[in-house]
Amino acid sequence: MKTCLKCSCGRRIVRKDVMRQRFYERQLGPSYVYIRYRCSHCKRPGEHFVRQEEWSDELLNDVIAESSDLQQKQFAALGPITLTEMRSFHHALADLNSLPDPTKEN
Repeated sequence: MKTCLKCSCGRRIVRKDVMRQRFYERQLGPSYVYIRYRCSHCKRPGEHFVRQEEWSDELLNDVIAESSDLQQKQFAALGPITLTEMRSFHHALADLNSLPDPTKEN
């Protein structure tokens, strides 16, 4: 089952991108939902045919962040990852002999 619709550029298609949505019922074989869209990122038009059994309005919903506003502000305050931080992380991984056991307490 599909979880989202994507443009050929790889971006997710959301409700605001949809220009036309129609239901095509067939007497023989599966019925389809037709979606015509214009990608908000690359501006190219496109279309999708989705089987009725796989169709859900949730396919066109934006992804909702699982973190709270406070967590998002704290994350934004950290700033971008610096080259020094990347180097130290790389060296820490290289010096790691085994993975820590999450069942043992420190």
